[in-house]
Amino acid sequence: MNDETLIAAIGTVLREEMRHPHLDGFGPEARLNEDLYLDSVQLLQLILALEMTHGVSVPEEAINRQDVSTVADLARLLAPGAQEDVASDAVPAEPAAPSEGVHGAMPYDLKIHCFVSCVCDGLKTRGIDHRPFYALIWDAEFAITDRSRLAYHADAMDHESFRYWFERLYGVPLVSWYDHSRTKEENVATLLALMERRAPDEGIMVMLDMFHLPERENKFNQNPFPHYLLVSLSDDPDLWQVRDPDFRWEGVIERERMLNAIRQPSVAGGYRFDPSRAHPPTKADLTAFFEACFRLDTNPLIDAARAIVLAHAEGRGGLRLADLGEALRELPVITIRKWAYEHGFAFFWRALRWPDPEFQRICDEIEALVNGLTALHYAVLKLARTGEAGEDAAGVAAVLARLDALDAQEFAIKRQLAAAYAAWRQAGTGPGQAAVPFRATPSRERLSA
Repeated sequence: MNDETLIAAIGTVLREEMRHPHLDGFGPEARLNEDLYLDSVQLLQLILALEMTHGVSVPEEAINRQDVSTVADLARLLAPGAQEDVASDAVPAEPAAPSEGVHGAMPYDLKIHCFVSCVCDGLKTRGIDHRPFYALIWDAEFAITDRSRLAYHADAMDHESFRYWFERLYGVPLVSWYDHSRTKEENVATLLALMERRAPDEGIMVMLDMFHLPERENKFNQNPFPHYLLVSLSDDPDLWQVRDPDFRWEGVIERERMLNAIRQPSVAGGYRFDPSRAHPPTKADLTAFFEACFRLDTNPLIDAARAIVLAHAEGRGGLRLADLGEALRELPVITIRKWAYEHGFAFFWRALRWPDPEFQRICDEIEALVNGLTALHYAVLKLARTGEAGEDAAGVAAVLARLDALDAQEFAIKRQLAAAYAAWRQAGTGPGQAAVPFRATPSRERLSA
């Protein structure tokens, strides 16, 4: 297949097989996310359909490519020999300027958890290292529903551990203004009153359903999509000033559209806080924090995925292997939390002044883990499409083998983390703030959730 044929095949799959509703602007230059509203799962489903029904060869490296923006990009990626062409056309890099690596101005910040992004936003502007707080993320809470489905958010979940540790580490009270015993309209009234008397430095967080703000596209177009962001009034009473640190976006949105997203039954929550009160954490508090949140003997996400695969493969409670793709649909939203390991290692490396090459090697291991989870998701979608419970033992075994390999990869990362933590505890470096002041510029993107 050449690029033109692949573009036609992409349109056919979206139109006839996926019954995708957003094809008015389809064409080579149509953007997959912003114009066609394809989220990360739909993109994998599209690639899988091209492989299964159109005979397109899909190398695993293609599944993990982050630089695919348009329909034409996708066609070029999947064209025969595309991976070899990328390698052969590579231009030798210019010699890099001397760099301090992890010990210098780190060129990126992670945006992978909306609650954490909101509360840490004020720390960064004050030069306080927020990176240790990300230790709460890589094994952050998720849910498994009564139909053995993975869910990144559930009504019974709260952010109490995040609130407690943020207050203890940084000295900033997070006050919940949302009262779950009151009606939605009463809570909206509370929010409006808070916004009217908001102090200049005060942050007001609100949970809303991003699905009802389609102008705020993202790569996880979940329905519903609970999400925290920061709000304030603007000079125009019909517009709100909105800051979304997790998606690196700031602008104005119509007041009524915001209120509609906040009033959705799928969401409930909000906090207010004053980041001007923040201080660097003490080493004693950081030690207690790491001891409480490090889970070095278990990998909850991989354990959950394994349990869900087995439940569907064995047909428990009427579950079918064909439903496995839907059961693990939210896996990508949780997978990106594994990038948080980078901030954890960066904190220890900067405090201990350990060599940068070793940090970069561990970052490669973290990237391999994230890519492996993405490849796992693709294998799960393929298994759900081709197998039936009890009839595809080889396919199930292959998926379980992938999970075992990922389990080993993550445990290897955690062993290195434990060694770094032990060295940091023994070093007696004083305050918990890293030896090198926090500096960052947002030049390296990570997906957000």
